[in-house]
Amino acid sequence: MRTLNVDLGTRSYPIRIGAGLLADRAQFPEIEDRKVKIVTDANAGRRYLPGLLYTLTLMPEDVLVLPAGEPQKTWATAEKILDWLLEQRLGRDGILIALGGGVIGDMAGFCAALYQRGIDFIQVPTTLLAQVDSSVGGKTAVNHPRGKNMIGAFHQPRAVVADISTLKTLPPRELRAGLAEVIKYGMLADAEFFKWIEQHLDKLLALEPDALTKAIYRSCELKARIVAQDERESGPRALLNLGHTFGHAIETFTGYTEWLHGEAVAVGLCMAADMSAQLGWLPVESSLRCATLIQRAGLPVRPPPGMTAADFLELMGHDKKVAAGKLRLVLLRKLGVSVLSSDFDEKALHATLAHFTAP
Repeated sequence: MRTLNVDLGTRSYPIRIGAGLLADRAQFPEIEDRKVKIVTDANAGRRYLPGLLYTLTLMPEDVLVLPAGEPQKTWATAEKILDWLLEQRLGRDGILIALGGGVIGDMAGFCAALYQRGIDFIQVPTTLLAQVDSSVGGKTAVNHPRGKNMIGAFHQPRAVVADISTLKTLPPRELRAGLAEVIKYGMLADAEFFKWIEQHLDKLLALEPDALTKAIYRSCELKARIVAQDERESGPRALLNLGHTFGHAIETFTGYTEWLHGEAVAVGLCMAADMSAQLGWLPVESSLRCATLIQRAGLPVRPPPGMTAADFLELMGHDKKVAAGKLRLVLLRKLGVSVLSSDFDEKALHATLAHFTAP
């Protein structure tokens, strides 16, 4: 088991990474002498809930099981969670556990931020995407028909417990979606890590434990370093959204039902790299390396059929990084060096959109 710390002063917390952690009560010291409730979904609940209940000596009535999937990430579901917490009479000294992927982590964290003006919660991510990205950093939210994650709050967890054993039961499509976020970290902040992913992709796809642990640890390490500098995304933290403005447009266009988040981000990464090359910032060879690695991971490299350049521009206009009416994008100066910019030649954006939406 490896541990790293997200350094945020009084809001600092550990990320524990390893195999078999859900069977080890010592990995949950934050719950001692506290009332504990769990929010999970049908998929994670079926696979991991019985063991976790045994580990933590909890009962089925301590759990709210929700339907699985991104379409559930709504204000209506958040209301259901809040109603349940009130019914359970969880006090301000209680603690909530989010057991599942990014959807559950985002929603449970959002409700923990709202409930009685904020209670503690623990992230127990069970997908690769959640382990390397969404469980770390304190971003919580629900979706809105006009845009992804548009209603949310910053609320840091008390701990993140990432048990890599859960990845053994992860559907291959979900595993590949998580790899998109791993690749993102190499692209935006660590060219050597990107090279390592290129060299070890087959081991990651085969769920080789040492390779998985290294990939998760390094991804969390890079994110923790950026979050420690900029907890509420007033500056450097926005770099973590590389590929996400394009990707969120795809998710909104498809109604959050057809594409997994990591699949949409994968296309967004290709588009961000291509636009960076169109601007002359990123060598074309580097842009091609990114697309090649994403394709090797079994991820899409083009948006859904029927999505037009006009669709992208309309939906990207609702992105949270729009400032003073101007679109800001995370782009690459070179592999491993990213920048948030609104000062770019719009011809490059239009060229990228035309290239990726061409029939």
